[in-house]
Amino acid sequence: MTRSAGPSLLRHALSAPAATRANALPAGAWWVWALGLATAASRTSNPLLLGLLVGVAGYVVAARRTDAPWARSYGAFVRLGLFVVAVRLVFSILLGSSVPGTHTLFALPELPLPDWAQGIRLGGRVTAEQLVFALYQGAKLAALLICIGAANSLANPARLLKSLPGALYEVGVAVVVAMTFAPNMVADVARLRTARRLRGRPTGGIGAVLQIGLPVLEGALERSVAVAASMDARGYGRTAQVPPAVRRTTHLLTLGGLLGVCAGTYGLLAAQGAVFGLPLLLAGLLAAVAGLRLGGRRSVRTRYRPDRWGVRAWLVAASGVAVAAAMIWAGAADPEALSPGVVPLTAPVLPLWPAVAVLIGLLPAAVAPLSPSPSQSKERA
Repeated sequence: MTRSAGPSLLRHALSAPAATRANALPAGAWWVWALGLATAASRTSNPLLLGLLVGVAGYVVAARRTDAPWARSYGAFVRLGLFVVAVRLVFSILLGSSVPGTHTLFALPELPLPDWAQGIRLGGRVTAEQLVFALYQGAKLAALLICIGAANSLANPARLLKSLPGALYEVGVAVVVAMTFAPNMVADVARLRTARRLRGRPTGGIGAVLQIGLPVLEGALERSVAVAASMDARGYGRTAQVPPAVRRTTHLLTLGGLLGVCAGTYGLLAAQGAVFGLPLLLAGLLAAVAGLRLGGRRSVRTRYRPDRWGVRAWLVAASGVAVAAAMIWAGAADPEALSPGVVPLTAPVLPLWPAVAVLIGLLPAAVAPLSPSPSQSKERA
């Protein structure tokens, strides 16, 4: 009895509980995880690693997303990524590339350009090397967009707004409204198309689009008016009296800190500024945090049920940071594995330990609380 009780208790402790309002992950944890995957995608052009990152993000989204309107945006980001890859290939074909190549696939008629447009060509020879290079670069940008789309699908924008500093609350409200408008509009369109289909009316064509568009815009306007009325009823926009000296100090610290963060980030990315990049980044972060805390004094709002970072939230965020750190270190140790060459044209190879590091991003699929199914939600209600 004792020997069997130990493993069962361990499995019960590690198993993910059902998600409720109390134990739901903070939106910031999902964003840190997704930004870690996006950072890893920005450090490599290996299509195998990029595909693995997209697969990790897709698996976590499929395992942990809810039935909320914003949770349906992941498919749109995937389609956007495929569109980016297609546009990158078309531009490479039409405008050419600086990548030299010997494997000619086909040739387009080249248009003569004036002398002031030297270095630009329209048409001409298209090689396999330039297409592969364009495919690698487009796949990198597509993977980055898909990772950001994973955060949009998993993180509740309203809960993210609660975690913002008081100085950024007004900006955060605008961002949240912008982020939730499109998913809600997509949900309204789907609802109206389903209603028309049940009534035996056509759902495609210009006439159907015009008939659906008016109710969608009317619903969006009503929702905007309701949000504005609720914000006005809660006293939104009230600010406390802050001395002018504190206001000027806040602006100086915030602006200087953000400039320091930008300069430090550039120093970390550039090989010449690696020495001063980290100290400048840390100093900028400290100044920006101090400025935001001072700016929060003018906000008189209170927080209802603030999000708490538990062990599961820290594990989700740490998994994304670990993937990003491993990919950055791999880029410094073996850059050729993360950026396969196209001249000469060779097949990409999947590096072992960077691929294993990417799999750390699957941790949220095991530790994040499980979203209840629609039937379970109705039973609880």
